[in-house]
Amino acid sequence: MQNIPQITDAEWLVMKVLWNESPLGSSDVVNELKGTTDWKPKTIKTLLSRLVTKNAVSYDVGSRGYSYYPLVSENECAKEEARSFLGRVYNGSLNLLVKNFIENKELSAEEIEELKKLLEDK
Repeated sequence: MQNIPQITDAEWLVMKVLWNESPLGSSDVVNELKGTTDWKPKTIKTLLSRLVTKNAVSYDVGSRGYSYYPLVSENECAKEEARSFLGRVYNGSLNLLVKNFIENKELSAEEIEELKKLLEDK
């Protein structure tokens, strides 16, 4: 199994841009995040550098500079984040997580049926 890096909330935003379209130059990533964050270009370049260090992102050097692309999929990162959250918050107990979720959220009949089907299919 590939070692999936833990990424911060800010890094998630950068990764989502790259998962949506890549490879991209840092200026392209800056432009994509311009509408959703108030980060300076230097901040985004720092986040890209951290993601490269974590082996979540790599780059190619071309005539227009660096082109960044993800090394891990969004699905892989989401699974790792869920595993990490489950361990930190619920001591690894999926039952406790599901119980807490069900007790604290109004579920529609459709959502309940979907959950039942997921369990039955498992």
